[in-house]
Amino acid sequence: MSPELEELFDDANGDLALGDLDVAVEKYRRCTELDPLFADGWHALGMALMKLGRHTEAIVAALKNTELRPNDQLAWSTLSICYVKNGQIKEAESAGGKARILSWGGKIKK
Repeated sequence: MSPELEELFDDANGDLALGDLDVAVEKYRRCTELDPLFADGWHALGMALMKLGRHTEAIVAALKNTELRPNDQLAWSTLSICYVKNGQIKEAESAGGKARILSWGGKIKK
């Protein structure tokens, strides 16, 4: 991670901790623009958007995180929660099922 990205991500985390969600979202977006493969940035962006009630945008970010980390249980659990918040129960169950597979030691993608 570049020093610029690390500093921006830390700043966004600080904003999130202080409850400045809109500011945090903009910084997390910038993180993902600087490095589109930065999975932690996509995860944090999705969580912040979900807290703001911007569920459709949160799903997009959470989906990107699962693409980058297909065998990450937290990524799939987060996506499932985003789907639930958006009323997409079938999709939530599918993502939750993948999280369960991972919790049992399975793999989604080899």
